[in-house]
Amino acid sequence: MNIKKMTVLVDSQKELLEDIYSMWLSVGIMAEHVKPGQFISVYSNDKSRLLPRPISICEVDAKQGTIRLVYRVVGEGTKEFSKLKPGDSVSIMGPLGNGFELTKQPAILIAGGIGIPPMLELAKRLDCNKTIFLGYKDALFLTEEFELYGKVIIATEDGSSGIKGNVIDAINAEAAAGSTGSVIYSCGPTPMLRAVSAYAKENHITAWISLEERMACGVGACLACVCKSYEKDNHTNVNNKRICKDGPVFNALEVEI
Repeated sequence: MNIKKMTVLVDSQKELLEDIYSMWLSVGIMAEHVKPGQFISVYSNDKSRLLPRPISICEVDAKQGTIRLVYRVVGEGTKEFSKLKPGDSVSIMGPLGNGFELTKQPAILIAGGIGIPPMLELAKRLDCNKTIFLGYKDALFLTEEFELYGKVIIATEDGSSGIKGNVIDAINAEAAAGSTGSVIYSCGPTPMLRAVSAYAKENHITAWISLEERMACGVGACLACVCKSYEKDNHTNVNNKRICKDGPVFNALEVEI
């Protein structure tokens, strides 16, 4: 579909945890075109904030024409979004970026922190056996939704739930128990993705990773969100990839992180 800026209505919003909100937006036919791993740019109604905020799409209800965003309040822009109520309007652009490649092979889903929400739609759409690793600092969110679509294994830094440690600790524990997968999908902070990429290469597993980065235009024009790539980019003829346009999802062998 043609990507354009449009004004949509808030269908519902609630706070899941302190500073983490779930918001459904009525976007009409756009919902039919969303792929797991894509994002939208959300614009502030305060005209002093010129740049939109990129937020990953957590879930899609194509029949209802709605999409779900689960996001963390980290600044004035997202704080403004958290105050929106049903019936309020907000401007967005999307869906943006490239999503995950779907497979029917046994899959491992690995997500951490606010990288967890965009993996939910992927978990719904993958038609295969799935083991889902979710990493948290302490408090949990979305775990019950993920349990509808696969085996969920939780890791927390403080050990309050699941395995004490990070998702790589959980993966190693599961591998020792004999559980494996043929494809890895991952989204989360860069140190986690770096560890996931190393694990995939060491074990000769295909890995798709979704990178996080500050963005400006969201459509690849400003080059504000480039990452290093092993091959030259056709757009710039240098070893760069634009996370917003060429990603945010990449094969782990494509990019250096």
